[in-house]
Amino acid sequence: MKSEEQARSLFWISLSDRPKWQQFLICSSGFFFGYLVNGICEEYVYNRLKFSYGWYFTFIQGFVYLALIYLQGFTTKQMSNPWKTYVKLSAVLMGSHGLTKGSLAFLNYPAQLMFKSTKVLPVMIMGAFIPGLRRKYSISEYISAVLLVVGLILFTLADAHTSPNFSSIGVVMILGALVMDSFLGNLQEAIFTMNPETTQMEMLFCSTVVGFPFLLVPMILTGELFTAWTSCLQHPYVYGVLVFEAMATFVGQVSVLSLIAIFGAATTAMITTARKAVTLLLSYMIFTKPLTEQHGTGLLLIAMGIILKTLPNIQAPKRPTSGNAKPSSKGERALVGNKRDGQGEEKHPLV
Repeated sequence: MKSEEQARSLFWISLSDRPKWQQFLICSSGFFFGYLVNGICEEYVYNRLKFSYGWYFTFIQGFVYLALIYLQGFTTKQMSNPWKTYVKLSAVLMGSHGLTKGSLAFLNYPAQLMFKSTKVLPVMIMGAFIPGLRRKYSISEYISAVLLVVGLILFTLADAHTSPNFSSIGVVMILGALVMDSFLGNLQEAIFTMNPETTQMEMLFCSTVVGFPFLLVPMILTGELFTAWTSCLQHPYVYGVLVFEAMATFVGQVSVLSLIAIFGAATTAMITTARKAVTLLLSYMIFTKPLTEQHGTGLLLIAMGIILKTLPNIQAPKRPTSGNAKPSSKGERALVGNKRDGQGEEKHPLV
């Protein structure tokens, strides 16, 4: 267990010798920063410039990732998993990114946010079916996830000026992205669990390299590769925005992988959902928009969901390991120990 934690670091910051709350704070801060910049850049490119080339932008983002990973000093000699480990993960990753970005051409931001905010639920459900993981969650964890999702949807819909705009093509694309997201986090957690020597840089590097062919197929079939190339050549400053966005998202991606490795896919999905709420709240505070009762209700439900999620984690160490009474004799203690050893792997912490 100790050796697993020694390998965990976020860029040049060691995480292994820090308490859990500091690990959580450092990783969450990197994630919030990266995806806050990502949201601003996406809003500018898609809504202001009217460029809706999700597959192509993901393709450019991959090259920026590889350059940054190279600057971090990572080489293929440091890989601890075979390439085939990342084939399924790469297909899901690239599909999720491409469909999410592409859906913005057919859905406005509130509509997309409504769908994406439900991600934590399919992630929790799918965790029970991933080989090497087989996660099981308590009823309280499901309730906290539902509270978080409903609260975020209420907060999103409270903006009277921008109502959700649905398109059948956009809905199909975002639902496809949700299905892939439900596999993505759990597959990443399974790889970290089965091989603790896996680093965040290795996972991001391999999934990006293996994922390039998965991106080329839809770009060529739809003609987006040539259309996007021509449009971006006419407006070359778009590449500057894309590179800046990719650099910020790189920080967010590595932070997310750190969260998955340490805290698990479902907890990370809840953090990413809460990030959406914080981003919306900041926009209201910065631009001094009026907050209504519906905003307050949404924030209250989000807070309740987060508190309900954290309470079991605080109380867990205080619970007895088996039964309601302490074993008093040596024989009873041995019997309890044998029973505990006979339980499934799901009772052991993954990271």
